[in-house]
Amino acid sequence: MSPFEIGLASFGAMVALIYLGFWVPFALMLASYVGVWAIKGSPVLAGKLLALAASETISSYFFGVVPLFVLMDYVVSVSGLGRDAFDVANHLFRRLSGGLGIGTVGANAIFAAITGISIASAAVFTRIAVPEMIRHGYSRRFSVGVVAGSSVLGMLIPPSLLLILYGLLTEQSIGDLFIAGVIPGLLLAALFGLGIWLVARIRPRMLGEAHDAGDIAPLTRRELARKGLPIAMLIGLVLGGIYGGFFTPIEAGAVGCAGAIVIGLARRSLSWRDFREVLNDTGLVTASICFLIIAAQMYSRMLALSGVPAGFGGFVAGAEIGYWGVILAYVALVIVMGTVLDSSSIMLILVPLMLPVLVPMQVDLVWFGIVTVIAVEIGLLTPPFGISVFVIKSALDDPAITLGDIFAGAAPFAFTMLVLLVLVLAFPVLATALV
Repeated sequence: MSPFEIGLASFGAMVALIYLGFWVPFALMLASYVGVWAIKGSPVLAGKLLALAASETISSYFFGVVPLFVLMDYVVSVSGLGRDAFDVANHLFRRLSGGLGIGTVGANAIFAAITGISIASAAVFTRIAVPEMIRHGYSRRFSVGVVAGSSVLGMLIPPSLLLILYGLLTEQSIGDLFIAGVIPGLLLAALFGLGIWLVARIRPRMLGEAHDAGDIAPLTRRELARKGLPIAMLIGLVLGGIYGGFFTPIEAGAVGCAGAIVIGLARRSLSWRDFREVLNDTGLVTASICFLIIAAQMYSRMLALSGVPAGFGGFVAGAEIGYWGVILAYVALVIVMGTVLDSSSIMLILVPLMLPVLVPMQVDLVWFGIVTVIAVEIGLLTPPFGISVFVIKSALDDPAITLGDIFAGAAPFAFTMLVLLVLVLAFPVLATALV
């Protein structure tokens, strides 16, 4: 077999292993090792090459951003800032039709600006927002759908762990990617809120026998300051520091961690027991992410040795499907893969394969990163995998709400994300205007 054929075979074997239920990093590593062994003819050389790829990857300075932002996410979650964001957002939107739903979207947008993980938002607001919405007359399906849909804002509004991962894979500026995610993230939140308001005005029965949020007692100025100022300070500290050029995204992660810990201690909502659990959870998540990235780098080295990316690029050029043909085919493939794989795995598999094709076409890789994240995030809400849906189901204490109810409730939000994807494809300036 030629190296190209070996590369294709290893790619097919890797996909088959994933569909059979193998852990994604294990499937990537195994396919990479066997592929390099077959190409070079030596298992020892294959092991050394992949070990070198792993050591170079994990020793990168930019890797420091992963544990720092994960730690900040967990400290923020246990410090009660999610509840405060929900209270502040409901206060702001309480007079609008569907106000609690819009408030939940607003709370997720606020929470997304200080955390970078969608599943963290899904878990937090499932416990906070869903019971409150049901208590005010909203249907169960709509309540869980709003939480599932708006939780994806955590991966688009910076700081975003998925944008960090994309930046590491493509060697793009993480700061530029964060800036590029601002307008699409805020636009998606606005589209979600507008959709809820229109349904509440035109077809209110779709929300259940819901009341407006106006019957919720408004916050006093003192309560608003107590709940809102810590959130605003942390957002300003992290994002203001990055955009203002005061520190790098990695330094921003460290500063954000320190700020979140100070807020937790000042509010007396962060105990030593909580902090130990936070450190343990941060280590587990960081280790899993590191394994994914190391496996992806091994996979990239194997692909480069096999010549598959170059051959694929030549095929695309020869097929004459053009710039938009390549982009649309890629987006369609990402959305389809989102039905069975998690976000990180899709990115780790497809981005290294597409990068050699995109660079000669002079595609703006920052814009392409935003397109990729939006397309990948649609998969968080689509069956049968839909990881955000499963997180919400596991966090619920209500057997009356089925997985089907959550998927059905999230469907309009997945469609809204598709609308945003079309807008960003048609108007790249939405992602590049601030960069």
